[in-house]
Amino acid sequence: MILVTGGTGFVGASVLRRLAEDGTHALRAAVRRADATVPYGVEKVLVDALTANTDWTAALSGVTAVVHCAARVHIMDDTAQHPLDEFRRVNVQGTLTLARQAAAAGVQRFIFVSSIKVNGEMTEAGAPFTADDVPAPVDAYGVSKLEAEQGLRELEVQTGMEVVIIRPPLVYGPGVKANFAAMMRWLARGVPLPLGAIHNQRSLVALDNMVDLMVTCLRHPNAAGQTFLVSDGQDTSTTELLQRMAQAMGRRAHLIPVPASMLKLGAKLIGKPDIAQRLCGSLQVDIEKTRRVLGWTPPLTLDQGLQKAAKGNVRETSV
Repeated sequence: MILVTGGTGFVGASVLRRLAEDGTHALRAAVRRADATVPYGVEKVLVDALTANTDWTAALSGVTAVVHCAARVHIMDDTAQHPLDEFRRVNVQGTLTLARQAAAAGVQRFIFVSSIKVNGEMTEAGAPFTADDVPAPVDAYGVSKLEAEQGLRELEVQTGMEVVIIRPPLVYGPGVKANFAAMMRWLARGVPLPLGAIHNQRSLVALDNMVDLMVTCLRHPNAAGQTFLVSDGQDTSTTELLQRMAQAMGRRAHLIPVPASMLKLGAKLIGKPDIAQRLCGSLQVDIEKTRRVLGWTPPLTLDQGLQKAAKGNVRETSV
């Protein structure tokens, strides 16, 4: 039996679908609503929240592996008075409570979806993040994910439960939200964008590639005790990404070649420097360790991933 938390979320729901299609494991999804939709044959168990006080007894009964996708996710304009406290309450205390109860229940392997933000916010040209870099999180979300990782490694030593950590960059695919979905809407509507001269390099990961690695980590003996980075294996600039997205949608990208320095200045003047960093800065990840240890290759190319994302978001992006 495999337990998936966050089973109705963007990544968790896709993991459940993939595992249900494989048909090799009994599956259970931790959900917060009785009417939550899960794939046929997947057992639902109600869990009110991910906190230090959550009782996972029913959810963990008979479970041999946990795929932990549930989290308090990164929010661009977080309105919480003390964001780090809120992230810790869910991502650290909630995760470690689940993990301790999982170990006590005899769970053999615990897959934790972390974040590339544990490594940091940006990379220099030609110096991608690696899985063995010294962590350097900047924001509260990244700090909470690092603290959860550290707690899980300590628990692994104490209990022998195998922990596998995966740090993805931006995950995109059918049903993607936030900034990626906004860019698709702009392209669909033919909105001119001042992003035609951005020469950065960023790593992304298609939803199918992310899920494939997670399923691989459930089964591969060499995954135990490891931390992996994941991507499509093809880095791209913001300008090239928009051009490829438009092509996948059967549209033409209207990009104005505004220098990155001017975009950064404008974003700073309006109090939104983080937006410019995401659009103009580089964030590359090196997945050589993932390939070598697991013999894993991303099943989808960047263009194939964008095509699936475009088809899956056709209603949202239609004019």
